[in-house]
Amino acid sequence: MPREWDATTYDSLPLPHKFWGKRTLARLDLAGTETVLDAGAGTGRDTLALLDLLPDGRVVAVDGSVKMLTQLKAKLDGKLDRVDVINADLTKPLPVEPPVDTVFSVATFHWIHDHSALFANIAQVLRPGGWFVAECGGQGCVRRVLGAVEDVLGQPADAAYFAGVDETVERLRENGFTDIEVDLLDDPATLEPGEQLESYLGTVVIGPYVDRLPESEHRGFVHNVASRLPEPVIDYVRLNIRARRKG
Repeated sequence: MPREWDATTYDSLPLPHKFWGKRTLARLDLAGTETVLDAGAGTGRDTLALLDLLPDGRVVAVDGSVKMLTQLKAKLDGKLDRVDVINADLTKPLPVEPPVDTVFSVATFHWIHDHSALFANIAQVLRPGGWFVAECGGQGCVRRVLGAVEDVLGQPADAAYFAGVDETVERLRENGFTDIEVDLLDDPATLEPGEQLESYLGTVVIGPYVDRLPESEHRGFVHNVASRLPEPVIDYVRLNIRARRKG
């Protein structure tokens, strides 16, 4: 089941996701009339940017978190006539008809372990010849942070799945994609030590581990993880994907 997020805190943070979104949007080739599916739309940051690129098009905003979509609707107030908002699990067949022209996603897929099912569901709602452009955490992502989590918990940090290039290419091919481009990019994010770092860690990076603990232990756990990092840097590695569904 998809995780529920603290959407308000999420939107208040200095998210590197904003830059990832701009970078991924720049890889789209749009005429402005298309229907684009935003997979893992969250609070609507990139959905809003997509609407600016689609003056005569639509966006299908899909996310598994009700709280995130509530924030999205507030952010896109006045523009929802061109947005279909859908609460759905990306690991299951998506209730999207007719097929969309493009699928776009930022910072979502590393929270999904079954990428074969994910890519199959995306292919199912993408028209033949349509482009799939995405980015997420990739192999080696937040390795130092996860090492700190494991030190504190005394058990493996297994909430996220950071795929590599070869396995991603293979899964895309298996699910009917061609013209495949996949690469990894080191992209560390520096934060202010103390409150900003801990709020970011607890909300964005290690939230699933926080959720497993009693509420009384949340702050102490996040502080202990932060104190084990050699510097207030999140060691991100991004997996970039561009592929076309076979015609």
